[in-house]
Amino acid sequence: MGRVTERRRIIRIRDGAVTTRPDTLVAEEPLEIRLNGKPLAITMRTPGDDFALAAGFLVSEGVIGEGSEVQSIVYCAGATADGVNTYNVVDVKLAPGVPVPDITLERNVYTTSSCGLCGKASLDAVRTTTRHPVSDTPPVRVTPELLSALPDRLREAQRVFDRTGGLHAAALFSTEGELLDIREDVGRHNAVDKLVGRALTDGRLPLSQAILLVSGRASFELAQKAVMAGIPMLVAVSAPSSLAVDLAAETGLTLVGFLRGTSMNVYAGDHRIALGAAVGQG
Repeated sequence: MGRVTERRRIIRIRDGAVTTRPDTLVAEEPLEIRLNGKPLAITMRTPGDDFALAAGFLVSEGVIGEGSEVQSIVYCAGATADGVNTYNVVDVKLAPGVPVPDITLERNVYTTSSCGLCGKASLDAVRTTTRHPVSDTPPVRVTPELLSALPDRLREAQRVFDRTGGLHAAALFSTEGELLDIREDVGRHNAVDKLVGRALTDGRLPLSQAILLVSGRASFELAQKAVMAGIPMLVAVSAPSSLAVDLAAETGLTLVGFLRGTSMNVYAGDHRIALGAAVGQG
């Protein structure tokens, strides 16, 4: 199987001094996801947790919502002309009776910027296809102080990032701030899919009592993945997009951005954050 990191020799220039040395890089390889033997999608990812990635992707696409709907996930042997297994092709076989989407036509994908969906159509599509609508049963309510502590806990758990500096991370926390799971990938969307896919196979969907923290910005794609998994709160260390905010407001998702130290912006779903008796007007 492909490695998470690879070594390359580089020329390093520091203050005019030139040296050669090996450098550790994050690996990036294509993963083809097949559904019942038919090609469905290709994503560039960091090898590892590929089965979870495929399962999480299918949750995001609305194809599956429970672990029992998956019969098997396997690497495709002989994926190349000479029969070599590259470990870059996985086939997800659905359980008997689970509807298979028509993948012979143009797919109605919500997860890429090239899908052609935008605005109200995208919001309605996610809201109506999720198996696990965001809910408040039981209610989720956290303090800003708890949220402020999460990025440091995420950073402490990023093992590969320490060696490469080139990975995004996504983590699930309990409403008490306990780290439940963390995944890293060259693509932030893949890291979230790996989290969701692992939760699916462990029988933990919907993630109705979890906080999703991502190491970068909060795009529509990431907000969509949170909603599809029933996650009530998405927190990002960087900015959200306008469509992510619209989706959060439409579906009841709490969306927090620019979480840096004790500062943060709450863009939607502020009822889940203990803000105190009054909120000042700026």
